[in-house]
Amino acid sequence: MKITGKTALWLVASVFFIASVHASTVSGVEDDGDTAAAKVDSVDSAPNPESIVDEVIWVVGDEAILLSDVENVRLQSEMDGMKWDGNPDCVIPEQLAVQKLFLHQAAIDSVEVTESDVARSVEQQINFWIQQTGSREKLEEYKNMSLTEIRQTLHDDFRDRLMIDREREQLVEDITVSPADVRRYFNGLPEDSLPIIQTEVEVQIITRQPKVAQKEIDRVKNELREYTERVTNGETSFATLARLYSEDPGTARQGGEFQDYVGRGMLDPTFANVAFNLTDPKKISKIVETEFGFHIIQLIDKRGDKIKVRHILLKPRVTQEEIDMAKSQLDSIADRVREGKFTFEEAASFLSDDKDTRNNNGLMANMADDGRMTSRFQMRNLPSEIARVVDSLKVGEVSEPFQMISEKNGKTMCAIVKLKNRVETHRATITEDYQAMKNIVLAKRKEEFIDKWIRDKIKATYVRINDRYKNCDFKYEGWVR
Repeated sequence: MKITGKTALWLVASVFFIASVHASTVSGVEDDGDTAAAKVDSVDSAPNPESIVDEVIWVVGDEAILLSDVENVRLQSEMDGMKWDGNPDCVIPEQLAVQKLFLHQAAIDSVEVTESDVARSVEQQINFWIQQTGSREKLEEYKNMSLTEIRQTLHDDFRDRLMIDREREQLVEDITVSPADVRRYFNGLPEDSLPIIQTEVEVQIITRQPKVAQKEIDRVKNELREYTERVTNGETSFATLARLYSEDPGTARQGGEFQDYVGRGMLDPTFANVAFNLTDPKKISKIVETEFGFHIIQLIDKRGDKIKVRHILLKPRVTQEEIDMAKSQLDSIADRVREGKFTFEEAASFLSDDKDTRNNNGLMANMADDGRMTSRFQMRNLPSEIARVVDSLKVGEVSEPFQMISEKNGKTMCAIVKLKNRVETHRATITEDYQAMKNIVLAKRKEEFIDKWIRDKIKATYVRINDRYKNCDFKYEGWVR
């Protein structure tokens, strides 16, 4: 696989985290541009380069790029089996320098990201690695670090990555295209150059939530009461119990702690009502039921209209008997739809447990790349259990009942689906695929704007490069002065 253009930018951003661990010889690099430049000069004049553990090779604004940064990106790309389109000794530092331009502008524009956003991105990356390696233990062995150390290593670089993404979004947020722009662009393309639109489907769904036995609810509540008693008696801490037992993957590893102060609007209403009434950090809330399960909450701090809390979540488990009963109910509904006793749309409106689709005749909605809600899904964007079922359906056909895990709350649920429409893979046409074609033209406009912005930004930014890079064939002019 060759790395070019936007792929290069993505890879550099995605492996920023490796560069955060530097050799001790450069751990004191200053932010001041003149100081960093002086370090470049001292490197150039060093009598024995082979004795240098690490060095500053570029300075962009007041941001330094180290030789280790380049080597770590190269190492990661080799591990991924990727090849650079050009000399990596030149391509990699230039792409790192472009990232520094965005960071420099983000600081000027006061772009901010929240700790919760950073923590969420870090956890997503760690969870992906755990899936790739097979277990938390194997990941720790592979990285030669504990999960806590991995999180600490990733933090600053994922924060930078989010800031870069938001700065890019901010730069192009006012760019638009008109229908005339779209027609003009695609009228100039030969037919065999028109984009391929992958198969898209529209799907309607009816769900039934298997009922949880009262015995199971009592078990969960008793466990939470026991946790409360153990903390109150000083036997252990709330955070320890959260790490051991909480079933919220987003907070359990942090001792149940939300990574940032949150307002009421960011929490489940029932959860928020109890959390915001807490006043004593030493006391634990009553048991709270939400759509996610049952919680106990501990206050950490309050700041104005925001709070910081930790919680323990337990989810009641459903038995196979309860799952089979929910499937049986759905099977009966599907049979009546097939018999014409009522429509799928009517059944979805009155019988489905899915709040998100019930008021829309069961029609599922999808967030498109441009942030617009659409009922069209590419198969890869459907939940995997639904995609497997839909793949074998004909348009208008209702599926057999099946079991799935809700992406929203992680609960086991049962469903039937109807394939409302399928548009097979085809060459784009302006009448059928206007929105997709508009997105292509808009993305091209944004890319052209960013490209021009980078070229202009280089001219207006202090840049200093180690002499050995001055003969590189860079994508952008202006680095060498």
